[in-house]
Amino acid sequence: MAEMTAEECRFWSRVDVRADNECWLWQGHLINGYGVFCQSHADRIRAHRYAYETMVGAIPEGKELDHLCRVRNCVNPAHLEPVTNKENVLRGEGVTAQNARKTHCPHGHPYSGDNLYVTPKGYRGCRECRRAAHRAWKVRIRALPTKESEG
Repeated sequence: MAEMTAEECRFWSRVDVRADNECWLWQGHLINGYGVFCQSHADRIRAHRYAYETMVGAIPEGKELDHLCRVRNCVNPAHLEPVTNKENVLRGEGVTAQNARKTHCPHGHPYSGDNLYVTPKGYRGCRECRRAAHRAWKVRIRALPTKESEG
């Protein structure tokens, strides 16, 4: 095994690798929970990216690293997988991922088959609820006073 560079020694001195924890936790600076490593005075890199590139190799073009363990400050390369941004977002816990996992509308109708429609912006919708909303709108419109009834 090759000798570690001074930079690698500085990096690994900030990693907590305990036998009782599968995650290798970054103990240095964090931004939004992700470790940040300063390679030089002005050159910063996410700590998990540095660990992956040092131990595994380059991250493929168009891919980003997904923390399979869901621990943002983990730098264990075995917990990191190169995926597309879309896959990384959909695997997460954000609003986009939560909505993508929904199989039914708030009224219990399925987001599938003939009941599913997709808006021009790409949002999923429920045809049954849309029809019900349209019927309710028509009832409200008919109930509005007309010029003839006012006169």
